[in-house]
Amino acid sequence: MAWNEPGDNKNDPWSGGGRDQGPPDLDEVVRKIQQKFGGIFGGGKPRAAGEGPGRGNIPGIGIIILLIAAWLAYDCVYIIEPADRGVVLRFGKYVDTLQPGPNIRFPRPIETVIKVNVDEVRNVEVGYRSLGATSGSGRGDQNVRQESLMLTRDENIVDAKFAVQYKVMDARDYLFNVKDPDVTLQQATESAIREIVGKSDMDFVLTEGRSEVADRAEKLIQEILDRYSTGLQVVDVNMQDAQPPDEVQDAFFDAVKAREDEQRVINEAEAYSNDILPRARGAAARQTEEAEAYKSEVVARAKGEASRFLAMMKEYKQAPNVTRERLYIEAMESVLSKSSKVMLDAKGGNNLLYVPLDRLLQTKGKQEGTDQEQSSTGGGTTTQATDNKVDSSRDRTDMRRREVR
Repeated sequence: MAWNEPGDNKNDPWSGGGRDQGPPDLDEVVRKIQQKFGGIFGGGKPRAAGEGPGRGNIPGIGIIILLIAAWLAYDCVYIIEPADRGVVLRFGKYVDTLQPGPNIRFPRPIETVIKVNVDEVRNVEVGYRSLGATSGSGRGDQNVRQESLMLTRDENIVDAKFAVQYKVMDARDYLFNVKDPDVTLQQATESAIREIVGKSDMDFVLTEGRSEVADRAEKLIQEILDRYSTGLQVVDVNMQDAQPPDEVQDAFFDAVKAREDEQRVINEAEAYSNDILPRARGAAARQTEEAEAYKSEVVARAKGEASRFLAMMKEYKQAPNVTRERLYIEAMESVLSKSSKVMLDAKGGNNLLYVPLDRLLQTKGKQEGTDQEQSSTGGGTTTQATDNKVDSSRDRTDMRRREVR
């Protein structure tokens, strides 16, 4: 049968199929929604009028209580890492600082815990800013001239750059005493460095005084931070660079080169002085010792001659003729010993007389060499050699006198 046949309008799509075309009942919609929520939390059908209190909602309330308890346990337990400290605020007011480990506090919004890392070493830069890797230039730095240019005591300008490492010492002071502790640290660093550089000369800052300037700046920065109660501790201060301004660098390099040449000349002069002075002192000491030795030799020789003269004078008083003759013979022997002539007494001799002149001359030369060696050893040895020579000459004179007789 076709849908448009008369007498049967159920198949007509525009006729509503026999359904009621009135608006839906609002109470029925609310009731269905309540039934769905009741099913989720374990509730049964809604109670009819006059029924006693039902037990269908009790499981739903238990689940809600469990959820609230789990939330409280999660919000009341705080795990503080070893590098952190937990600052506890109760209704916005500081009450305690939590140490590393598990801690139990009141849930929010009663108490709030703020974690602060106290082991992290942070960095602040004065006079420059570090840049990341750039294309073709690697890692570079950006100069901040309003921070790096400083005036020295001798009214010169230096371009100095510093890096400061620090960490949080007190979490409470770090959070509440100063509005922005990191910015305060940077400003305190710049102020301290300007004070230190302003009390130093340019040459001191640029050359041998770099480490001292950094140490003095570290102490002054820490004093300023403690005065403000920032809760920060300075770990290290490094002078990254110190140069004259770009406009006068060429003149400064010339001055540095001249200073280095001056120091080189001074070092060379000191080396020459250290080389020549010990030599001069050694030569002076040697001459002094030689003079003392010559003095001792002359004095000893004079004393020996005086003793010999006194002894000879004593003998002369006892036998003047004999002593006079002895002195004459010694004088003649001293004179004739230096001559190469040989004098012979032919009386009482034969015609065949062999005189070995070469051996006499050779013996004479050896005797002279021996006398020179003995004279160099000292006055006492020379006197002994002279006495021996006199004794030998006396013996030869006595032999000649016997032959003549």
